[in-house]
Amino acid sequence: MLLTIIVLDSVGMGELPDAEKFGDRGAHTINHTLERHPVPLPNLARLGLGHLPTVNTGDAHIPAVPTSDLQGAYGRMREVSPGKDTSTGHWEFMGVQLEHPFQVFPDGFPPAVMDRFDAATGRGHLCNRPYSGTDVIRDFGPEHLKTGAPIVYTSADSVFQIAAHEDVVPLETLYEWCRAAREILQGEYAVARVIARPFRGEFPFERANEHRKDFSLTPPPTVLDAVKATGQAVIGIGKIPDIYANQGFTESIHTDDNADGIRKTLARMRQAAQDGTRGLIFTNLVDFDSKFGHRRDPEGYSRTLAEFDRALPELLAAVPQDGVLLILSDHGNDPTWHGSDHTREHGLLLAYRPGLTPVSLGDRETFADVGATVAEALGATWEGPGESFWTPLN
Repeated sequence: MLLTIIVLDSVGMGELPDAEKFGDRGAHTINHTLERHPVPLPNLARLGLGHLPTVNTGDAHIPAVPTSDLQGAYGRMREVSPGKDTSTGHWEFMGVQLEHPFQVFPDGFPPAVMDRFDAATGRGHLCNRPYSGTDVIRDFGPEHLKTGAPIVYTSADSVFQIAAHEDVVPLETLYEWCRAAREILQGEYAVARVIARPFRGEFPFERANEHRKDFSLTPPPTVLDAVKATGQAVIGIGKIPDIYANQGFTESIHTDDNADGIRKTLARMRQAAQDGTRGLIFTNLVDFDSKFGHRRDPEGYSRTLAEFDRALPELLAAVPQDGVLLILSDHGNDPTWHGSDHTREHGLLLAYRPGLTPVSLGDRETFADVGATVAEALGATWEGPGESFWTPLN
């Protein structure tokens, strides 16, 4: 069979019970976004979005669809790992529950890191503190053009980000600097991801998001490895392979934005139907998070939700008779919230397969239930955490 997962990056379903520890009590990405800029989401509603606890329904939000008219299974997920970032959420999806959070550097990276990084690049550095990605190129971009020094910054997430103008630092050079940083940032200085953040043009500059590249820590064995070991396909689309340090995949497909990710997911689903590919297609749609959540743009966030909703019927039609589509989210990023960081929220869980009897999947105790379900559906051996919800989908 073919199982497809699409992650709506950062489309959170409301605060987790421990949100106060993260400064996120009251955060609710889906509700607050639609309150600011209502858009119709009829197709997500028919999968059960409006039946989730605390998700608002009505003319200004999500249509209230009677249970008899639903066509999917629906639920929410708790993240048990101590974090609210992309790596933490995605790793837990595939069965890795962290006991300790990834390292963060709210005061910037220490000399023990930056001295080695400067030696690797030969150019010094600029910034080295938490910063918004758009603001950092505005504030440090002109000096970067003069000196060629990379702009290094971080956030509340466990990231070491390197921004450089494409006319000043060739992409391959930027990627080499990221690989050098990845080697440095191990052990006591380990961060989840080193991220290449190229930008282009003249002031006020434009981020070249299609050339972004993530260099992740290598996770312990995941459900992806277990599925690959069965001889089935594991196809990563968008930034998914980077999140897992390219471990456990048989095929990786780059995307430029959400629309490109949807197109390439559809194409790969249709190709699989033609050639009989069995296994997993795993896609991340990052624009919700990177373009609108972090930039606190609820109007853009709403517009992008509506764009995905309009694409959903075509995605459902591409699910083979014995296939499944899971729609998830990995954390929140409430665009009405203070600051510019992720928010600690429930993850979305919607499921569709042809002929499915609508059913509530409830509040799942861990994101790892996704991995357990993938393993059971695809006949892979998995003894890690998570409780499968495969039976209700049959």
